[in-house]
Amino acid sequence: MALPWALAVLSLLPLLDAQSPACPNFSVPITNASLDQISGKWFYIASAYRLPEYKKEASEIHAAFFYFTPNHTEDTILSREYTTMGNQCFYNSTILRVQRENGTLTKSENDREHFAHLLLPKDPKTFMFAAFPEDKQNMGLSFYADKPEATPEQMQQFYDYLTCMGMDKSEVMYTDEKKNLCLPLEKQHNEERKKEEERS
Repeated sequence: MALPWALAVLSLLPLLDAQSPACPNFSVPITNASLDQISGKWFYIASAYRLPEYKKEASEIHAAFFYFTPNHTEDTILSREYTTMGNQCFYNSTILRVQRENGTLTKSENDREHFAHLLLPKDPKTFMFAAFPEDKQNMGLSFYADKPEATPEQMQQFYDYLTCMGMDKSEVMYTDEKKNLCLPLEKQHNEERKKEEERS
């Protein structure tokens, strides 16, 4: 008797899947391959945050991009961040610590640890960070791509993850590459780095 019931349930699964996107596993272990995948230059595209502190900060960012340089042996990532807020460019260099087992990165700021779950969607040209995914009051999701503007398909991946977490598109704040004021500083840093490499 259980078999027909099981078959009926299984036949419904594709329908259920079509209605609500499958939630990502928020604790996928981080491997050397995943660190290599997020190595390089990335653009901050959009985010939705419910924690007031994160939401306020995200609302003030006009544009942002950064470079990730992972260190496999030390389980760290050097992050060089260029952020446009108001009519200014801010540069910050920081070390992120990698917790491989539970799939999170941590950043120390003002004597506080900030945790983010690394999510790698199907498209390797994008990734996401989830904050407090199990906490409806404080959860958040941020989205990054290797180009300053994401494709509609890439954005859809972000929206699917949002929906699955129980958040709404109306909560999303977007960046605007046209307001990016950090390109001259990035150019200057690249030239300085080049000269240092030539010297050594």
